[in-house]
Amino acid sequence: MEPFRFMALSQGQNLAIIFAVAILTFLATAFVGWLLHRSRRVAAEKEIAAILAAAEAEAQKILAQAEAEAKGEFIRRREKFDTDTELMRQELRAEEKRVAKREDMLDQKLESLSAKERMAEASERALGEREKALINKDRQINELIAQQKTQLLRVSNLSMEEARAILLDRLEKDMEAETAQIVQRRLEEARETAEAQAREVVIIAIQRYAAEHTCDSTVSTVDIPSDDMKGRVIGREGRNIRAFEKATGVDVIVDDTPGVVVVSGFDPVRREIARRSLEKLIQDGRIHPTRIEEVVSATEKEVNKQVFEYGKQATVEANIRGLHSKLVELLGRLHFRTSYGQNVLKHSLEVAYLGQVIAEELGLNGQTARRCGLLHDIGKAVDHEVEGGHPQIGADLCKRYGEKEEVINAVGGHHGDIEVRSVYTPIIAAADAISASRPGARRETLERYVQRLQKLEEIAVAFGGVKQAYAIQAGREIRVIVDPENVDDRLSAKIAHDIAKRIEEEMEYPGEVKVTLLREVRCVEYAR
Repeated sequence: MEPFRFMALSQGQNLAIIFAVAILTFLATAFVGWLLHRSRRVAAEKEIAAILAAAEAEAQKILAQAEAEAKGEFIRRREKFDTDTELMRQELRAEEKRVAKREDMLDQKLESLSAKERMAEASERALGEREKALINKDRQINELIAQQKTQLLRVSNLSMEEARAILLDRLEKDMEAETAQIVQRRLEEARETAEAQAREVVIIAIQRYAAEHTCDSTVSTVDIPSDDMKGRVIGREGRNIRAFEKATGVDVIVDDTPGVVVVSGFDPVRREIARRSLEKLIQDGRIHPTRIEEVVSATEKEVNKQVFEYGKQATVEANIRGLHSKLVELLGRLHFRTSYGQNVLKHSLEVAYLGQVIAEELGLNGQTARRCGLLHDIGKAVDHEVEGGHPQIGADLCKRYGEKEEVINAVGGHHGDIEVRSVYTPIIAAADAISASRPGARRETLERYVQRLQKLEEIAVAFGGVKQAYAIQAGREIRVIVDPENVDDRLSAKIAHDIAKRIEEEMEYPGEVKVTLLREVRCVEYAR
C-alpha cells in the first residue's frame, strides 16, 4: 500500500510540477513573445525613422538640385538676354552710323549741288557778257564793212550792181578753171583704176556662186558566181579573208546579200587593188594565203603603174608642164576618188578649163589658172592618211614640191579656209563651184531632195479642188487627191494636165515626174 501511496503522491506532485512548469513555460513564452514584439516594434520604429531620414535627405537633395537648376536656368536666360540686348545695341549703333553716313553723303551732295548751281550761275553770267560783247563786235564789224564799201565805191566810181557783176564774173572764171582741173584729175584716176576695179567686181560676182561639197565613196562591190564561192573567200576558220585583209589593208564584208562581196576602205587606191585582186582570185578559183599574196602584189604593181599613167594623161590633157612626178602620181590617184558620185580627176580637169576661161576673160594668165585648177583637189588623194582638210593638205604638198605661191594659195584657199592673197584663188573657187553644181555633175544632196519633194506637193496643193498631195517614188511621182463633190472627171483630167505643165515650168529634175490624180466617191448606208 505504501508504495502505491508513494506512487500516488508522486503523481500528484508530478502533476503540480507539470502544471507549474507549464505555467512557467507559458509565462516564459509570453515574456519571450512580449520581448520579441517589443524588439520588432523597436526595429520597425528604427526602420521607419531611417526611411523618414532617407526620404528627408532625398527631398533635401532634390530641393537643392532644383534650386541649382533654377539658378543655372536663370543665369543662362540672363546671359541670353544680355547677349540679345548687346546685339540689338550693336545693330542700333550700326544703323545710327549708316544714318549718319547717309546724312553726311546728303550734305556732301547738297554742297556739290550748291557749288554746281553757283558755277552754272557764273557760267550764265559769263555767257551773257560774252553775248553782249559779240553783239557789240558784230555791230562794229557791220559798221566797218559799210565804211569799206562806201570807200571802195568812192575810189572805184562803181555802183553796187556793177561791183557785184564784176566780182561774180571773176568768180565764175576761177570756178570754171578749177572745175576743169578736178574733172581732168578724176578722169585720169578713173583710167588708172578702172581695170583693177572691174576685175575685182567680176571676181566678187563669180565668187558668189561658190559652194562646198565633201563626200567620198568608201565601198566597192565584187560580183561572185555562187554562194559557195563566199565560203572559199572566207576559207577554213576565216584564214583566207584574214590573209586578204592583211595584204590589202581593207575590210571585206561577206553577208547574206546574194552574189555580192563588199570591199570597204578609205584609201581608194587600196580599195581598187583589193577589188581587182578579189576578182582575179574568184576568176582563178585558187584561193589560199600564198596565192592571195602573189595576186595582191602583182595587182598593186599594175594599179600603181596605171595610177601614174592616169596622172600623166591628165597633165597632157590639161597641157601642164614641169609638174613634179609625185604630184603626177597623186593626180592619178584621184581617178579612183569620187565626191558625191563625181570623179575627182575629171572634176579637177573641168575646174582647170573653167579657171582658164575666167582668167583669160579677166585679162589674167590662163596657164597659171589652169595649173591651179588641176591641183586644187590634190589633197583628196591623201586626206585619209594625213590629218586636216584637203585644201590645207594640198597646199602643203604643192609647197613641198616647188609650186608657185599663186598655186599654193589657190589650192589652200579655194574653200575660203585661208586668207586670199592671189587673184587666182577666187577664180578657182568659182570654177570649183560651177563644176560641182552644174546639172548632172553630182548626186543630189538630202536638203535639195527634201526641198524638191516639198515643192512638188506645194505646186499640187495650190490648185483649186485639191485636198491632199503626196510625193512618192523618191520624187518621181506625185499623188493628188481631189474633192469629188467639187471636181468632176473632166475637170480632174485638166487639173492633172495643169499640174504636170506647171512642174515642167517651175522645177528641175532628172527623168520625168508622173502625176496621178485620184477622185474617190464613197457612199455609206446602214441597215438597221
